Amino acid sequence: MREPDLSFGRAVVCVPVRNEAEALPHLIRSLAAQIGDGDGTRLRVVVLANNCTDATVAVLAGMVREGVTESLELRVIEAAIPAPEAHVGTARRRSLDEGVAWLAREGVTDGVLLSTDADAVAPPDWVRANLRALRNAEMVGGRLVLQADSPSQDPALRMLHLRIEEYWSSVRALEDQLDPPAHDPAPRHGDHVAASLCLRADLYRAVGGLPAIACGEDNALVSRVRAHGGRVRHCPQVSIAVSDRGIGRVQGGMATEMTRRARVAAGAEAYCLPPAEHWRALIERRRAVAGAYDHPEGSEAGLAALGLAPAEIAAIEPAACPNAIALVERVEARVGEGIPEAVSVPLDEALDGLHALLGRPRMARVA
Repeated sequence: MREPDLSFGRAVVCVPVRNEAEALPHLIRSLAAQIGDGDGTRLRVVVLANNCTDATVAVLAGMVREGVTESLELRVIEAAIPAPEAHVGTARRRSLDEGVAWLAREGVTDGVLLSTDADAVAPPDWVRANLRALRNAEMVGGRLVLQADSPSQDPALRMLHLRIEEYWSSVRALEDQLDPPAHDPAPRHGDHVAASLCLRADLYRAVGGLPAIACGEDNALVSRVRAHGGRVRHCPQVSIAVSDRGIGRVQGGMATEMTRRARVAAGAEAYCLPPAEHWRALIERRRAVAGAYDHPEGSEAGLAALGLAPAEIAAIEPAACPNAIALVERVEARVGEGIPEAVSVPLDEALDGLHALLGRPRMARVA
């Protein structure tokens, strides 16, 4: 039986690119291979070519001529974005805005935007899995699966990737123990970055779109969604493969993180993260702020009981918050996390602390 809410007719994939003639064809082929719901609708794809000086646009044109994109409605927009706005935030916003406009022109009232990157490769069920997860959420983050840029990846680097994933999965396990999110039940991952984001087009418009900032534009959009009361789902069935390349377009982005990990694996520096007690304090603080939403005397009284000043409470406008998700996000945006700033510790120490809080055995050391 067909499921209308999984139809490609409501979706558009938005991709900002800059000089990605080599990587982009892999993504386009993976999008062309997406499994539809049988209604014959082609998947819309917007590629925003941002100041490209290589053969990116020509390569895409060649793929169209060869019939590779026959299952897609592909639109390539060449943009000459002037400095200092010529960065990924501007390009991604323009690609998403183009997606919104495309859906509006075709009269789609329940449209969905999917964001990804030029060096990603989507599994065949990526679009359908996103649409399915969106049934009980307003935004979906996909799990990032790191693919080695070189087939002979350093074993020490592979082990580091696994240990970092264990750290973040332990942070989520602690949250499940202390304050499990009803809208994002376990098992879940923790990724919500631009390589795999999905949200309702009407919500995108309502929050003012993606902030056009040079770095961290994806997390800024997630914050806007949460401040609006949006539920962000980290569904384990939604994933996408991304390159672990150490050369990227964004300072502070994925490539910067991969370069850092390579230095750590080579013994050039330590990998440090916030300790377990930081996460326990933060989870308990967020639980208390969320509880203020249902305070018997109103959320203003609940926030006052947590020590927030009247001016801060007025600026947060708790009465305008549609749910506790929005209240927590707005409180943190206004007054911060409300706990001492984290002092990061080496990864092994941080993991041992998390395992202790979770009642797990001390982690084994790898020589």
